[in-house]
Amino acid sequence: MTVKFGLLGAGRIGKVHAKAVTGDPQAQLVAVADAFPAAAQAIADQYGCDVRTIEAIETAKDIDAVVICTPTDTHADLIERFVKAGKAVFCEKPIDLSLARVKQCLEVVRAHKGTLMVGFNRRFDPHFRAVRDQIDAGAIGKVEMVVITSRDPGAPPVEYIGRSGGIFRDMTIHDFDMARFLLGEEVTEVAATAAVLVDPAIGEAGDFDSVQVMLKTASGRQAVISNSRRATYGYDQRIEVHGSEGLVSAENQRPVSIEVANAKGYTRPPLHDFFMTRYTEAYAAEIASFIAALAGKGSASPSGEDGLIALALADAAVKAVAEKRTVLVSEVL
Repeated sequence: MTVKFGLLGAGRIGKVHAKAVTGDPQAQLVAVADAFPAAAQAIADQYGCDVRTIEAIETAKDIDAVVICTPTDTHADLIERFVKAGKAVFCEKPIDLSLARVKQCLEVVRAHKGTLMVGFNRRFDPHFRAVRDQIDAGAIGKVEMVVITSRDPGAPPVEYIGRSGGIFRDMTIHDFDMARFLLGEEVTEVAATAAVLVDPAIGEAGDFDSVQVMLKTASGRQAVISNSRRATYGYDQRIEVHGSEGLVSAENQRPVSIEVANAKGYTRPPLHDFFMTRYTEAYAAEIASFIAALAGKGSASPSGEDGLIALALADAAVKAVAEKRTVLVSEVL
């Protein structure tokens, strides 16, 4: 079985997914669409696919599925359009910045018995996946505490901040999903603190660049998330899970894993410089998982509901900072 794909959006993340799709032997990239013709043509030239309009991809008989990499405010509308057109949908996070709009979109997906997978790629990172496998194998007993560190090498342009939905919905949302993935229970309470320590312009745009979040489940399991828009030493991505019988963790990854020892001491190469290289294997694995789901080998996961819950946790964190209190997830969801 070869799944024939249409790619909607030829920007930075679109390029990442174009590489993942064309690198899978069970996938074919048939067409790409973008509001900027030159961007679409660049991908078409690189991978030998067509440049088409979104409308043409929507009605195309030679396309089975689409990967949505367009701006966030278009995601829900495009999901609905392509589900109605009978095509499977893989959509980058988030589905929308509004919980109400996400719920409405998921109703349409259910009504048309559509297939929707949301792009929380970190679940597919082999190192993070191995942590989850050890939890499932009982290596550390019952999960008690999770620590997630996620720090970007640098802040995005200020003009992006205004349309991102804020750090909790744009950046921390990946960590909310990872916390759920590792805790094994749904989060019921969210506490958070936030500050502007990196760039005053981010604060002037109404956002934060440095945040800490604590999550708690009904049984008392806890997760702590540390985010910063600045890590001078590279793309900092670590997780640690403490259980009743031990601990399992995943360290930072480097393009080359070596260590040099000499009279000056011990040195190691720098970390990856951002998500495009750090999570290459994860992007490939999530597309492979999507294709497997279309072949009837498991469900499309993370699902639209996973996207909904991650956004709810982000909304709860926003509320927790604004009101300086712990927020119950039931208050926002």
